[in-house]
Amino acid sequence: MGPIPFVKMHGCGNDFVVLDGRRTPVALDQSAVRRIGDRHRGVGFDQLVLIEPASDAGVALRFFNTDGSESGACGNGTRCVAHLLFDEGVSGIVGIRVGERRLTAERRADGRVAVAMGAPELHWRRIPLAEPCDTLEVPLDAGGLPRPVAVNMGNPHVVFFVADLAAIDVAGLGARLGHHPMFPERANIGFAQLLEPDVLRLRVFERGAGLMLACGSGACAAMVAARRRGLVGDRARLVLDGGELEIAWPGEGAVTMTGPAAKVFTGVLGPELLADAG
Repeated sequence: MGPIPFVKMHGCGNDFVVLDGRRTPVALDQSAVRRIGDRHRGVGFDQLVLIEPASDAGVALRFFNTDGSESGACGNGTRCVAHLLFDEGVSGIVGIRVGERRLTAERRADGRVAVAMGAPELHWRRIPLAEPCDTLEVPLDAGGLPRPVAVNMGNPHVVFFVADLAAIDVAGLGARLGHHPMFPERANIGFAQLLEPDVLRLRVFERGAGLMLACGSGACAAMVAARRRGLVGDRARLVLDGGELEIAWPGEGAVTMTGPAAKVFTGVLGPELLADAG
């Protein structure tokens, strides 16, 4: 495989390598993805984003974690690609295909990008969970934590509401709970603290990627969970390690995420990096 151009981007510190396969298809195996994601020998990323053509939208997106596995959704990555499309001259509302979901994005007057992330899945089968239960009170008892809320935003999320987020070992608990038998496809584990009636502090441990500075789909899941619990109204500000997102959900329909996106630099992935290491 020859050299491949890329764009390095981030949304609230959640960083991405973006590859454009619209004109020339890009095929990467898990080993190549892991090498690109290596922050010492590659470029480094939280997720790799592959842009592909779509018949029913402006583009289609695929997301890959640092361990080479594919992720079903990435809110910050979607927002970053939308930012690129608007910089290319796309105007108005752009459609973005992510798996089975057709999302839409638009640029606000202040430069932030808003993405309608689709409707959350709330039934236990659609998360998915291993057994029937009320997803508002998942019967998962671990380390004295309160029972969490489960939400699927294109990938499975579990949100624990805690009184003091600073006292929680997010990385340790996230790594352990993400592999709990309740989650047959593993899960992203979020811990949220209500700071004000419309402000949530959130940290997320993502399956296949680890502890993130920000997680867009996790922020959407936390908003849905908080709204279902009656902790917030239709709109809230999510304070993440890397920045802030505004999330809106009226209790039904699509969740809308608004936040910043930034292009950091462009480059070319060399054939030595992409070559099969054997």
